[in-house]
Amino acid sequence: MNQSLNENTLFAEVNDLIQSAKQKAAVAVNAELTLLYWQVGKRIADEVLKGERAEYGQQIIKTLAKQLTESIGKGWSSQQLRHCLRFAEIFPDKEIVSTVWRQLSWSHLKQLVYIDEDLKREFYIMMAMQERWSVRTLAERIDSQLFERTAISKKPDQTISQ
Repeated sequence: MNQSLNENTLFAEVNDLIQSAKQKAAVAVNAELTLLYWQVGKRIADEVLKGERAEYGQQIIKTLAKQLTESIGKGWSSQQLRHCLRFAEIFPDKEIVSTVWRQLSWSHLKQLVYIDEDLKREFYIMMAMQERWSVRTLAERIDSQLFERTAISKKPDQTISQ
């Protein structure tokens, strides 16, 4: 009986160690990938699209997507590159991005970067981080116009600072 108890304790402790390490690894991978997406978007914004016509920029993105897909494989479509570009345009300062990408996944950020109003975007960023919303919950809150409903009942910037 005592040996069985020790084995169960050992299993539980080792299992916890493994689960904790897996979680930490997933967070680290997410942060690194999100930084990569920002860097890709920044590079496209700074070097390729600077001062160019929109049609030219779209063609460059298509060409780059094709080349990356041939070289690296799936995951670098024109749409993905446009997400990266939008991410870098919305968050031009790496310092701001570094606080966000440690707590929100790339899927969260893709939802957030298409919110045009700064205060509204900041509201959803802070709420998603504070409440630990899943991507699905974030999308539901955006679709249900939580920001607008909060703005009617009280100031959203006060809600953000709470």
